[in-house]
Amino acid sequence: MTTRWLCFWRILLFAGLALPLAARAQTPGLNPNAPNQPGLASPPLPPRAAPPLAPAQRRALAHPRVLLLEAEGADRAILRRYKMPATVPDSLTALREVRELVLALQAAAYLTASADEMRWSRDTVRARLYVGEAFSWAYLRNGNLGDGLLTRAGYREKLFRQTPFQPADWARLQERILTEAENQGFPFATVGLDSLQLSGHAIAGRVVLKRGPAVVFDSLQIVGNTKTKKRFLTKYLQIFPEQPFSQQRVAAAAQLLRQLPYLRLRAEPEIRFARGRARVYLLIDDRPSNQFDAIVGILPNANAQQTGVQFTGDVTINLRNIKGGGKQLGLQWRKTDALSQLLDAQYVHPNFFGTPLEVSGTFNLYKQTDAFTTVQPRLQVTYPTVRAGRISFFAEQRSSSLDSLRDTTVLPTNLDSRYTAYGLAYAWTSLDDLFFPHRGYLLNAQSAVGTKTIIQNAQLSAELYNGIPMQSTQYTFAVRAERYFPVKRAGVLLVRLRTEGLLNPRLSTNDLLRLGGLNSLRGFNENQFYVSSFALATAEFRQFIGADSYVFLFADQAYLRHDAVDEKFGDQPTGLGAGLSFRTGAGLFQFVYSVGQASSINQKFALNASKIHFGLTSRF
Repeated sequence: MTTRWLCFWRILLFAGLALPLAARAQTPGLNPNAPNQPGLASPPLPPRAAPPLAPAQRRALAHPRVLLLEAEGADRAILRRYKMPATVPDSLTALREVRELVLALQAAAYLTASADEMRWSRDTVRARLYVGEAFSWAYLRNGNLGDGLLTRAGYREKLFRQTPFQPADWARLQERILTEAENQGFPFATVGLDSLQLSGHAIAGRVVLKRGPAVVFDSLQIVGNTKTKKRFLTKYLQIFPEQPFSQQRVAAAAQLLRQLPYLRLRAEPEIRFARGRARVYLLIDDRPSNQFDAIVGILPNANAQQTGVQFTGDVTINLRNIKGGGKQLGLQWRKTDALSQLLDAQYVHPNFFGTPLEVSGTFNLYKQTDAFTTVQPRLQVTYPTVRAGRISFFAEQRSSSLDSLRDTTVLPTNLDSRYTAYGLAYAWTSLDDLFFPHRGYLLNAQSAVGTKTIIQNAQLSAELYNGIPMQSTQYTFAVRAERYFPVKRAGVLLVRLRTEGLLNPRLSTNDLLRLGGLNSLRGFNENQFYVSSFALATAEFRQFIGADSYVFLFADQAYLRHDAVDEKFGDQPTGLGAGLSFRTGAGLFQFVYSVGQASSINQKFALNASKIHFGLTSRF
């Protein structure tokens, strides 16, 4: 019995000191007098493992035995809750099963549980077990911790009063307390039990925190080949000198750096402590991210009365990390058909006035033949976080005007309008690579609400607008979710769902969303469909033949609605195709061949309706 109680006190001692010892073990060699330099040398290789036994040798050592458990009458009822194998393949497995059973009993508050005796025979293993009484908390009081710290750590007095004493719960509380302490400038804190009392099987004590020396951030040090300025990274990561040390900010730095397309993280950030200060070392390199794209599309002539093909184009210029300050400038021009063009421009300014806020402005212009022109400027403010993603607030205005009108006595399908909206956007990603992901998630969502105003056209009679609400409330939403699955050695399966919609009692054709083409629904002309809402599902398999080269097969399935005033219908178009993308001396070459089927435009899967896109992307 004396041995069993010594074992019990050993368990309590382990429960009180396990986490402090682990916390100290996480920072070996943190000598305050050590030089403040990073250790960049590769760690030594582990010793070579012994060669595995041959199957014949393993069979020779294995000898199945029946496992029998013996216990007192009261303990047998408790042991029935645990499933134990009736037979074990060998002696080592028998020892492991009994050991795991004892550990499970101790984790369930039976702290004095033990295997008192094991008897071996040729075909049987007999284990005599002692379970004993379950221990419980009499109380656990606050020793020297502030109430705020305990509350943030998840401590509730009722959880540790007259409840079973489970070491795992106490260990989790210790871990949460240490996490709070190391995020408040005390990375060497330890926590344990004090004033421990035992009354029967009830345990009482106080939780005590030894904070250790206070530590503040010293500075960021950049190790690697990069032009990125330290001043920008300090503000972006929110790691400022003289602020209390926070392990959470250091851990978040790696994820925030991975969200920057122009940086490659060579290793996790390293920390060196000296004289109450912590210096953070970032091991990063620049990666080619400035982009120049030129894509040419060959499509059948949209005019049935003409033969031959028509050419479309897409030119993109994207400059990232301008002068090492994280600024971005982008410009894209697209020629969607013979007379239609689209222009997009964007500017991103991070750390606006020294804050973590990112301010960006975009401008979109779309000209549809000689029918109408739409202009859409947008101003957005983004707060980037690690755990919660990127949260944005934006304001935008969409103005659409008719280019020319013939003499008409009826209201045209397109109307002059202006839509002013305010909304929220959210983005979150865990992709392992922003350009060529193999695993991870991506989620983008936004919604907006605003006022749509119909503007009377000077070329139309005012009587044509009678009975039409000139102002109305309009809602917009958009969601895009992607998941990348690694398949065997070099395969990747992409599953994507994208949906957008407009909600308004009166929608004109020039108010609608545009769908179709290489960047949305492949197998159709650019902006083939004018829709009020759509859902697009994509499955794409990529087989990588290099770090940035792959062949792929894809299937796009959409459901769309066209709910304009003059016409309402739905459709379920499908796009199928294949392509390849590989690295050349001039850049990344991409070739895509696709076919599509849609009943609303009377298009079927046919070679004469296929679409071919090819282009060259150069990153520098």
